[in-house]
Amino acid sequence: MTKYIVKKYEQKDYKIWNDFIAQSKNATFLFHRDFMEYHEDRFTDFSLLVFEDQKLVCVLPANKTGEIIHSHQGLTYGSLVHKEQTKLATIIAVFQAVLFFLNENKFEKLYFKTIPSIYHLKPAEEILYALFLSEAKLVRRDSLSVLDLSQENVTSKIRKRGFQKAISKQLEIREEANFELFWTEILIPNLDKKHKAKPVHSVEEMNYLKSVFPENIHQFNVYSGDKIVAGTTVFETKTVAHCQYISKNEDQENLGSLDFLYHYLINDKFAHKRFFDFGISNENQGKNLNEGLSYWKESFGASTIVHDFYEVETANYNKLSTVLI
Repeated sequence: MTKYIVKKYEQKDYKIWNDFIAQSKNATFLFHRDFMEYHEDRFTDFSLLVFEDQKLVCVLPANKTGEIIHSHQGLTYGSLVHKEQTKLATIIAVFQAVLFFLNENKFEKLYFKTIPSIYHLKPAEEILYALFLSEAKLVRRDSLSVLDLSQENVTSKIRKRGFQKAISKQLEIREEANFELFWTEILIPNLDKKHKAKPVHSVEEMNYLKSVFPENIHQFNVYSGDKIVAGTTVFETKTVAHCQYISKNEDQENLGSLDFLYHYLINDKFAHKRFFDFGISNENQGKNLNEGLSYWKESFGASTIVHDFYEVETANYNKLSTVLI
């Protein structure tokens, strides 16, 4: 257990962390410290760095609650982040070192998010094998509706009719630098009406994140004349355009606003991406599916990949000791 040194992230590690993220094969801008720390008041950070002979080989975005460590709860996904040349045997040994470190520090469990494969720059599922070996328990599975933009995707007739209706109504799409109009006029009222909920991000947080990651975060609004009728917020990574928020004015007649908007995003704005990720349609920790929402996404040609979440007993580090032969 002495080959790898595991240490907790400190502010002095800011540059080495971000430099490593930029060179990894399975990270996105969500793992940059500037993104992770915009809501640092809500989470007790317990991110880890793993070294071999003073060389950084892996990082784990994480936070703690009591005696439990989580893949960072402020991020959609998370995992051991590593470079392209890192071998499977190394990931197994690194994960053992992480579990041992957590166990020695009196943390009994690690709740571990994976990174959906569409976000990998190259295949990076080594950690799934390490989780299997450590007898991790699958505790949640979300379903993502995804388009592979390198292939032809068939859009349903009802989506095409919505698009044509929007054309006839002379709707207009604008990419905006500010999120306030969509938040206050569309998103917040809809979430409150439907779910008595609020967006995960405040408008102030979104405007801040946009200022820090201008090439990765986008806001698209749909207008009928001078009135906003729909919008979506997109997080763009190297391989994926991901819809973070989708909403329309429910009090308006059906203008085909979202059909119009998503036709543009899929066929024009992000047509160069490998994948278009509509996100999940799940509730209740993946155990329920919003059938109507899922159907809407699938009617653009999307199909399903899964996003898995695991619970690992840190004492299971010893199960990785006899794997390599």
